[in-house]
Amino acid sequence: MVRRGMKAVFAGFVLAGLIVSSDAGWSQVGGAQAGMVPFSIDHRAGMGKDSPVDVSFLLDAPAGKHGFIKVKDGHLATGDGRRIKFWGVNITDWSKGSRQIPAKEDAALWAATLARFGVNSVRFQFLDLPAPRGLVKAGTGMTRELDPEQVDREDYFIAELEKRGIYIDFNLLVGRPFTEGDGVKDAKLLREGAKGTSLFDARMIELEKEYARQLLDHLNPYTHVKYTQDAAVALVEINNEDAINVGYKGPSSFYDDELEAMYTAWLRKHKDAAQMASLQRAAYVGADATVPLMNRRGQSAGAPEERLQTEAAFYDDLERNYFDDFKRYLQGTLGSKSLVIATADHSHSSSGYPVLLAEAGMDVIDGHTYWEHPEYYVHKSPMVDDPANSMVVELARSAIAGKPYTVSEVNEPFPNDYAGEGIPILAAYASLQDWDGIFWYTFEPKASAEWKPYVGDAFDLSLDPVKMPELAEGALMFLRGDVRKAVSTDTRTYSRQQVADSMILPAGDRPFFTAGFPPMLPLEHEVRIGSLDGPATAAFASEAVGKAIVSDTGELAWYTGLPHMGEVTIDTPRTQGLIGFTAEGKATSHLAAGVRNGFATILLTSLDEKPVATSSRMLLVAGGTVQNSGQVWNAARTEVSNFGGSPTLIEQVTGNVTLRGLNGARGVTVQAMDGAGQPLGAAVQATRHAGEWQLALGVPVSTWYLVQVTR
Repeated sequence: MVRRGMKAVFAGFVLAGLIVSSDAGWSQVGGAQAGMVPFSIDHRAGMGKDSPVDVSFLLDAPAGKHGFIKVKDGHLATGDGRRIKFWGVNITDWSKGSRQIPAKEDAALWAATLARFGVNSVRFQFLDLPAPRGLVKAGTGMTRELDPEQVDREDYFIAELEKRGIYIDFNLLVGRPFTEGDGVKDAKLLREGAKGTSLFDARMIELEKEYARQLLDHLNPYTHVKYTQDAAVALVEINNEDAINVGYKGPSSFYDDELEAMYTAWLRKHKDAAQMASLQRAAYVGADATVPLMNRRGQSAGAPEERLQTEAAFYDDLERNYFDDFKRYLQGTLGSKSLVIATADHSHSSSGYPVLLAEAGMDVIDGHTYWEHPEYYVHKSPMVDDPANSMVVELARSAIAGKPYTVSEVNEPFPNDYAGEGIPILAAYASLQDWDGIFWYTFEPKASAEWKPYVGDAFDLSLDPVKMPELAEGALMFLRGDVRKAVSTDTRTYSRQQVADSMILPAGDRPFFTAGFPPMLPLEHEVRIGSLDGPATAAFASEAVGKAIVSDTGELAWYTGLPHMGEVTIDTPRTQGLIGFTAEGKATSHLAAGVRNGFATILLTSLDEKPVATSSRMLLVAGGTVQNSGQVWNAARTEVSNFGGSPTLIEQVTGNVTLRGLNGARGVTVQAMDGAGQPLGAAVQATRHAGEWQLALGVPVSTWYLVQVTR
């Protein structure tokens, strides 16, 4: 099933029905939460203080100082030709007290916080909402005017981000609530952002171009440059998660009729008399009748191949023309120098290949996915137990040879007792796959007056006491390339007929790859699409043996078996990791764990650019389950009846972590960090035994630690 949907629906449900008072205290915790302890992230307390686990040194400030981001050798590069990767977050405001556009007095706080955790890029997604959430002026009966005060605050925030080396990704059409006052027909019947319909309706396209001009051709008074000429604006996305497919049905007869008229005109242009006669017979209409579009999925599935292929070609032209025309408008008419993304391949219950085919003229390809999106999944299972259906495998279907590939939305949403696995696993395998960017969904800046230390919605990682330290660790791993690119690349191809036929595959077929392309391959080799307009792919052999799926670099291994036995290991010179169920005692070259937790994420990464074997300073992240106080699972632990409130609670990772192969080490200490990235208590000496060093975890309570080695 789909793992991505309308986040507003879920957020509204949570805020309206599940969250208890965020003043709920520790004294209320009991039952299933017995043994869990409070640990809260506090960004405000860390403002203006040096932190020993600050990884902002990864950023090259200010953003854009080397010129506009470009494509070089199929990857993103700075203006002077150096490879650049983006480790980013989306900025949103779904939970109570959050601000997509923070107040000016908070802009520096949030920009500095993101930099401290290694974030070098942000994606602004819902700016097309009315104020006070977005940039659109409220109360006018239309969405055509921007609010000057909102724009000013956004300009100031962006200037603070850029100053610290953080690049910008603007998404132009996401949740805009078109109105009748905009001149949009049947506006109240449209989905958020007018999905599907916005790809062909002339009025909506005109309005989107107007918004793009208002936003991008605007001079930021704090950077003294227009966004079209701002080298820190790396990416511009035309339309969020939008595509049209055979069997599309519009929100009203007006849009059905509009699309039918476009199809009729397209047939006249592309089909001769004999071809039209054949198509009319396939559609069971008379010689003088127009050929109707198939407007139901079941009807499409049973259609003659000729009719399916013809309609697929029409939709391909429609999408391609929309994307290509909009790109020309951005880069030609407006003069934007940013790279352009069309939309994301996002629906993993159906084929993404038709929209990827239509994106051939774009600069960058993009993908989205979630592990067990809360709208569609309720079993809350661990991804480590299901590698074939993992986020890695889903996202790998979209990467195209010769094009940069970014993932602009991804997360393992809260609540899920195993959610700490997502960030390190994807950081590792995105490096193996040589992808160009990961943008986590989502980071929500908090207003000071309404800040409470708990996870406020399914997607917000800003106060998650495991995911935030992992964000810093993931930045180290991904941005500096600690995991090597795969040795070999498996490239598959598709014919146009296959692309069209994939539109009507049942959702259960999970059409990620052609027959003969094992879904485990992205865990072993780099994978790419070579062509969507060529021959069918050859068969490929998986090299997975037994319970282990090992990357061809030998640095990553995914172990499977019975439920609750999955584990991923990362074994590179600068990063070591044990992710999942540790009962079988897996170890890496420098890291072993003897912890009492059934499930844990244990990561060790050098902070001084040296290999672990010779490093003097390392970041250790040790995380287990995260819950809100008062959170209540049902008996099967598949969904919550109470989302809970503050403070957040963690299952403390307790036991011993063993460090091996520390060349010349004479002493090792471990210093716990608090939620502001400051030292918590005194540093503790590790115990030496037979050349190995044992670190005791559990007291004081924390999820991240500074490890220092003296020689």
